[in-house]
Amino acid sequence: MTTNNKIELMAPAGNFESLQAGLDNGADSVYFGVEQLNMRARATVNFTMDDLPEIARRCEEKNVRSYLTLNTIIYDHDLSVVKTLLNKAKEANITAVIASDQAVIAMARGIGMEVHISTQLNITNIETIKFYSLFADTMVLSRELSLRQVKNITEQIEKEQIKGPNGKLVEIEIFGHGALCMAVSGKCYLSLHSDNSSANRGACKQNCRKKYTVIDQETGFEIEVDNEYLMSPKDLCTLDFLDQVIDSGIQVLKIEGRGRAPEYVATVVKTYREAIDSYYEGTFSKEKIAVWMEALSTVYNRGFWSGYYLGQELGEWSNVSGSMATQKKVYVGKGTHFFPKAEIGQFKIEAYDIQIGDKILVTGPSTGAQEMIIKEMFVNDVTAEKATKGDDCTLKLPFRIRMSDKLYKIVEA
Repeated sequence: MTTNNKIELMAPAGNFESLQAGLDNGADSVYFGVEQLNMRARATVNFTMDDLPEIARRCEEKNVRSYLTLNTIIYDHDLSVVKTLLNKAKEANITAVIASDQAVIAMARGIGMEVHISTQLNITNIETIKFYSLFADTMVLSRELSLRQVKNITEQIEKEQIKGPNGKLVEIEIFGHGALCMAVSGKCYLSLHSDNSSANRGACKQNCRKKYTVIDQETGFEIEVDNEYLMSPKDLCTLDFLDQVIDSGIQVLKIEGRGRAPEYVATVVKTYREAIDSYYEGTFSKEKIAVWMEALSTVYNRGFWSGYYLGQELGEWSNVSGSMATQKKVYVGKGTHFFPKAEIGQFKIEAYDIQIGDKILVTGPSTGAQEMIIKEMFVNDVTAEKATKGDDCTLKLPFRIRMSDKLYKIVEA
């Protein structure tokens, strides 16, 4: 929890680019997976055990908390790996582990590591909170609760003074933005049935995001379900009622997206950071919400809805298979050199043209995701308006680049 009594903004990190993007844009904490024992085992290039010290170092440098997600179903043959991973996380000074299996919870407690209960355990009532308070300091509530139910739980924690192992009141985390699963808090078996690939082991095949045809088995009559992906919910977005979310008494707001690009992490975290700060400053308004919602729509999304927080009984379904983002990135080239005194970056243009006035994005493991508008450029050592394939281009940059950082142009989708 942040020390200034604001709610904690928790960012996803699927790789070092996204980790840095979260750190640079105001996250209070980041969560990440290591290799195969997390719920996004196949969604992204996960970190390795050897990355743990560097993750911890970057987070500590920014005074940001680090959370290892170790929340899949665990089998006997996993236990030795779990033990090794927890010990290495503890040694690297990772803040806490997010767990759902009792074996992981017990092992983490055994070595004195802070435990957070994953949404996979479907906590929906105060008695379950009391039970897990014996082991955990923070608990992620089931995604199917309304804000009224969430508020009731946080009020009872306060009233009954329910404390975790650290001696402080149990903190409540909820899911704030990003992809939603049609299943109860992510417990889906579709890809296990179709591909023997378990979503609960982090290997979801995303069957629900596909288009389907419904067949009457008696007559053979077929209906193609048009314009609606009946198992694919729109993305959750709580920004337009963030005041109600904060008033519910939660302490942590989680952004989903360990499988999404670094610019997604940068934009969403930056937008929610501004909104949270605005709430506490007393300047949260409809006018600002409109600007923030426009920013969120520029990066990957399936459309937005408010989840179950405001009392809806049924989901709102996406009408596209992919993103509804208003902008997209196209690859331009890669970084070749940086001149620190002059603050100039050099790029080799390998694909798409760029010119004065273009919005560009630079991504890299240390650079994160940085955006800017080109105001001036040199091409092959001569001032120019445009750079094309094969050119060496130098740009004045407000940030450092590294060798092989990727350069993209942002265009309308």
